[in-house]
Amino acid sequence: MFGQAADGRTEMALTEPAFLAGSVADSVLFSIRIDKYLTEIFQDHSSSGFSVPHLAMETDCAPICRDGDEHCTDILIVEAFYCGSHKQLMDCLMRDPAIGCRADLVTMSGKKWHWRARTSALHLSGMIRTDHKYRVVFASSVLNLAELVALRPDLAALHKVLYFHENQLQYPVRKQQGRDFQYGYNQILSCLVADVVAFNSKYNMESFLSSINGFLKLMPDYRPKGLSDRIRPKCRVLYFPMLYGDISQCLHNADVCSSAARSDTQKADCADDPALKRCRREREPGQCEHSADDHSSQKASQVCGGHDSDADVQFERKEFCNSSSVEVSSRCSMSDDASTVERQAAAAVDVQGGQISRCAVGNPDDQVTAAGDRVKPLHIVWPHRWEHDKDPHTFFDTLFRLKTEGLPFSVSVLGETFTDVPEIFGEAKEAVKDHIHSWGFQAEKSNYYRVLQEADIVVSTSKHEFFGVAMLEAVYLGCYPLCPRSLVYPEIYPDECLYSTPAQLYKRLRYFCRRPRAARTSRTK
Repeated sequence: MFGQAADGRTEMALTEPAFLAGSVADSVLFSIRIDKYLTEIFQDHSSSGFSVPHLAMETDCAPICRDGDEHCTDILIVEAFYCGSHKQLMDCLMRDPAIGCRADLVTMSGKKWHWRARTSALHLSGMIRTDHKYRVVFASSVLNLAELVALRPDLAALHKVLYFHENQLQYPVRKQQGRDFQYGYNQILSCLVADVVAFNSKYNMESFLSSINGFLKLMPDYRPKGLSDRIRPKCRVLYFPMLYGDISQCLHNADVCSSAARSDTQKADCADDPALKRCRREREPGQCEHSADDHSSQKASQVCGGHDSDADVQFERKEFCNSSSVEVSSRCSMSDDASTVERQAAAAVDVQGGQISRCAVGNPDDQVTAAGDRVKPLHIVWPHRWEHDKDPHTFFDTLFRLKTEGLPFSVSVLGETFTDVPEIFGEAKEAVKDHIHSWGFQAEKSNYYRVLQEADIVVSTSKHEFFGVAMLEAVYLGCYPLCPRSLVYPEIYPDECLYSTPAQLYKRLRYFCRRPRAARTSRTK
């Protein structure tokens, strides 16, 4: 449902205005500023510079704060796995001026995910205060919401919103064990208890709903029927909010601090910079906790743009158009009906990004790297968790083939690591040691963004992805994406960025290794 906010900005509610509340009179409207959400930073031609992507929960406080309490807290936000994108979403809500002042945030650290999924409800039930005036509870699907409500009956009457970053019915378990059934089963129970179930992509929603019946067949008997039909009416697609302004500001702050470090007269100023303090404050891996009001030196990057007459190429019969401007497609605005995105996937850089045009360009042979050519080798980045579901074997096998052919490239392998790291990472580090640009988790978020900014190609080999924050961050910072033609990727990226087999991935990387300028001129760097 689209409407016009009081300040003139377009907003989109997930459904009827009362979906977060029991009645229209007491409604809490959970809305997204679609002109600020999941898109590059648009340059504001006014003096204010760049705007910050905004996720807002709006309300007429009069029906809620009937006792006149200016500090009425009527929203409970719960996160059992507070790190990475889970933390980023909750922080986004808490930073919003219309939400943060009215919400309590209750969290558990982002460690030992399996244990959080099994046991977090008991701990959280004791952390949530009892003397509350909550009307809405918002939680991610790591939490067993059914258990929490059973342990805290006072929360049962609240309007309960459950957000799915990922669903366990589609998780690729390497060795199925009986206990693994419980993760998906908990999510089904949580959906039955919730009033609204939001997913970060259409793929996430449909894959979950379509898998329920098959999943329940694992039960030996007394299998419930019709659960998918009961849950579907509650379901909505609410795309994850990409705060691109934070990325630009974090890089800007790092540059300011770096410059100050080279000048003794500026060191104190850098240390006292409030923006830098905000960025450093309680930073968790995967999140930089400040917002940007402006940063005019950073421009949105897109798959197609930035004309260079010496670098026009044609990619294996695929035509790319290097234009000096980008048309932001108004037809690809955010919608709770993700079919809008799906219909325009062939034209969109991301779910609300720049439009790709196609036209005949150049000679492919113009960019073949020859002896004596000073073109920097292609920089490939893989910024994912070091776990089997991200399929690092396919990525490294591709690199091994490129190395065997003697093709020039450099590689950065980023992402979080956990207790059990697949052995392939150690083997690959030794095998491609002469090609490594950066290796391992970047504790400083600005360093992580800098590596993405310096890379040319970002690759996903994932077997498990429902949105892909790291990929979109890399694309924003100028990387050309190569993603599987499966999972959520066709919903977000145009056909030119997708591959169907490891052999196709290899051929595309081989092409760009031979013609690195092709990757660099396919978007504004």
